[in-house]
Amino acid sequence: MTLSSPDTEPATTVEPGAGRPAFSFVVPSYNEAANLGGTVAEIEASAREAGLASFEIVLVDDGSSDGTAEVIQGLAEAKPYVRPVINPRNLGLGGAYKAGVAAAGGIHVMMVPGDNAHPAHGISPIIAAVDTADMVIPYVTNPEVRSFPRRLASRGFVVIMNALFDLKVPYYNGLVVHRLDLLREIEIETDSFAYQAEAVVKLLKRGADFQTVGVEINIREPGNTKAFRVSNVVNVLRALVDLKRRVG
Repeated sequence: MTLSSPDTEPATTVEPGAGRPAFSFVVPSYNEAANLGGTVAEIEASAREAGLASFEIVLVDDGSSDGTAEVIQGLAEAKPYVRPVINPRNLGLGGAYKAGVAAAGGIHVMMVPGDNAHPAHGISPIIAAVDTADMVIPYVTNPEVRSFPRRLASRGFVVIMNALFDLKVPYYNGLVVHRLDLLREIEIETDSFAYQAEAVVKLLKRGADFQTVGVEINIREPGNTKAFRVSNVVNVLRALVDLKRRVG
């Protein structure tokens, strides 16, 4: 799927008539009905802390079965800067992200998961760094809040990616910020959890630069992470094999 400009109306911003928003927050959500309200509140607080003049929040329901779509519709009705995207079926994290990016209209775009794991004080420093590079890549400064298997898997993934592609990137997931127009110049082919790694590698190989920012995260709120399901792990491995074959 190539990320090309969507044929949609201009994005609604916090300042009606202000034109293109400065920032698009894309929030992929699968069965996150209990967490979305808190996620939106943290994004709003981070936008205020960072002094954003305009922004939009693109909430993507990825075929949820717990009422996530209804929560998103309610938030969109209550807040003019919330844009709902409802996937008729589950596309996976990468697919949901791409659907949100296709609907986004901001100058910069950031993925924020719908699980309310990222407090405002961890988001706002990332926003503050957007003019320093083509990408802002955050890394977690308090990994101890995650389980040991999760920490081990995250570290292992970074080591494998850097070895495969001869890079020195501290983290390949999380709240990466892209210049939207630059992101749309590449094709993100995977719908798996490796979507952000694919985007980062392809952009770096094209000459893009990046800045890193250390951030804190929260312990995950209600629900369990979907990252370690066997099907997701298999899809990530397939994506990495395909990416290596394409970019070397």
